[in-house]
Amino acid sequence: MYKNFLKRLFDFIIAFVGLIILSPIFIAVMIGLYFANDGKPFFFQARPGLNENIFKIIKFKTMNDKKDKDGNLLPDADRLTPIGAFVRKTSLDEIPQLINVLKGDMAIIGPRPLLPQYLPLYNETQKRRHNVRPGITGWAQVNGRNTISWSKKFELDVEYVDNLSFLMDVKVFLTTFKKVFKSEGISADGHVTIDPFNGNN
Repeated sequence: MYKNFLKRLFDFIIAFVGLIILSPIFIAVMIGLYFANDGKPFFFQARPGLNENIFKIIKFKTMNDKKDKDGNLLPDADRLTPIGAFVRKTSLDEIPQLINVLKGDMAIIGPRPLLPQYLPLYNETQKRRHNVRPGITGWAQVNGRNTISWSKKFELDVEYVDNLSFLMDVKVFLTTFKKVFKSEGISADGHVTIDPFNGNN
């Protein structure tokens, strides 16, 4: 009952109310990033969702598009703007994903949607992370986020799929606020973003 109906209903209500409550912050961040990123406050990227169906995720753009003399994008750390660093540290870059939740692409709680190129790299167990809608936050995020290995992250994702319940979602939801407040697990040591998944890590 919860997994097949109530979860989606709760997601829609929380996302709708959340967007209304957070609209002043949403607008302020959007304006700040508009000027920091040459008129591009949002980041759109294809991600696999429920049953590996591809959708466009919406996030605030925390890095600019500066390139070197050869036309290649600079390293992530060099492109991360001051306001982008703040937005990422406080997890405000996730707010636009509430729109994805309203559309039905995502849930509030679920495995994080990763890159489409990772799909052929998953083993049969890891693929089960796509048996539910991806989430803005999830079981892996409150148990290490970007500081744990890919294999551990996928293990936690599948554990969530196998044990999905109202009480588990409440636990993840409440723990997320604690993690955001403490800015825990934002990135791996010495990196702005986590290393890509190559099928072995």
